[in-house]
Amino acid sequence: MSIVSPAAAARRIMIVGAGQAGLQLALGLQQQGLQVTLVSNRSAEDIRTGKVMSSQCMFDASLQIERDLGIDFWERECPPVEGIGLSIPHPERPGEKMLAWAHRLDRVARSVDQRVKIPGWMKVFAERGGEILFKEATVEDLEQWTQAHELVIVAAGKGEIAQLFERDADKSPFDKPQRALALTYVHDMRPRPAYSAVDFNLIPGVGEYFVFPALTITGPCDIMVFEGVPGGPMDCWAGIGTPAEHLARSLKILETFAPWEAERCRDVRLTDDNGILAGRFAPTVRRPVGRLPSGRIVLGMGDVVCLNDPITGQGSNNAAKCAHAYQRAILAQGTRAFDAAFMQAAFDGYWEYAQHVVNWTNAMLQPPPPHVLELLGAASAMPAVARRIVNGFDDPRDYANFFMAPDKASAYLRAETQPEAA
Repeated sequence: MSIVSPAAAARRIMIVGAGQAGLQLALGLQQQGLQVTLVSNRSAEDIRTGKVMSSQCMFDASLQIERDLGIDFWERECPPVEGIGLSIPHPERPGEKMLAWAHRLDRVARSVDQRVKIPGWMKVFAERGGEILFKEATVEDLEQWTQAHELVIVAAGKGEIAQLFERDADKSPFDKPQRALALTYVHDMRPRPAYSAVDFNLIPGVGEYFVFPALTITGPCDIMVFEGVPGGPMDCWAGIGTPAEHLARSLKILETFAPWEAERCRDVRLTDDNGILAGRFAPTVRRPVGRLPSGRIVLGMGDVVCLNDPITGQGSNNAAKCAHAYQRAILAQGTRAFDAAFMQAAFDGYWEYAQHVVNWTNAMLQPPPPHVLELLGAASAMPAVARRIVNGFDDPRDYANFFMAPDKASAYLRAETQPEAA
């Protein structure tokens, strides 16, 4: 049942981009009775049979948004991610770990391949009466759509229309990629002992490798994520010609830098020939109001306005929370104009949360400072510290309280180590 007035429900909204953010918002607004048109540059079949697009490990708060919308269709068949672990190789003893610990999440995470999720959501949106236009949107299209719709939202993070949104230099400390990225989806990886987890390997000067269970088009799998420092030995994906070569390169990296992870991969095989990806991009925050040549305006959403490096696994979580924030803003607007002030306010409401993700993610792209190393070391001996670090992935706002500043980290560790008052 719609919770908006008939006048508000009659407003026409167009969402350009059918990823996590765009489709989630479209489905959410559709449930509230609003008229929503969705634009996708690929059909559901194109997406299902195409290359993987992300690693998309979603934590509980994001999954709860999907549950509340009734679109968590894969929860039973998707393997859970029950915890997070950290390993750092020993700098002087090859093949050994200097630091290793893990802790359970308070509530499990899950990863559903977007090649599974997006076609499924498209089908539901269409079955509920939603219109989907399949085309590569241009600036000229946006000009036409802004005349026929009261609000046009751009949730497509690439192409010419994304350039309508000005880079916010104050919020974007990097102007070039900070990692060479690669994904490898595999079957038959040996499970980790005790419980499933994101196994995060921090390799100083080289990059990061993390791996976790997921659901893909061929069933349960594991996703291998490589984050190589540009110009370093893990920046090695140029010239790869075949899926088999991509898998071989993935295994070679593990044998060289994380042999304990290579042991888990003795029998792995690719989920499919499209279960691989390599690329790089600069983490960027953009201003949310895009101005067309005519002077009309569109609202940016998701990766268009807040594109983070995958190192902290927050991409799909950010998208889900951005869509959730925008849905609340749209419904609260009633019949008032979707003007520039509305657009900026909608983004600001999301930024109250997202700034913490951006600050934490950008910090993790730098060599860890002494207070972070101290926290990570303490976590190996203090389960309470490990639990707090691990659950910050679900709500990164907490990192501002103990992780991001040396004085707060020291105060937190002192509080944890002091004996309780009698």
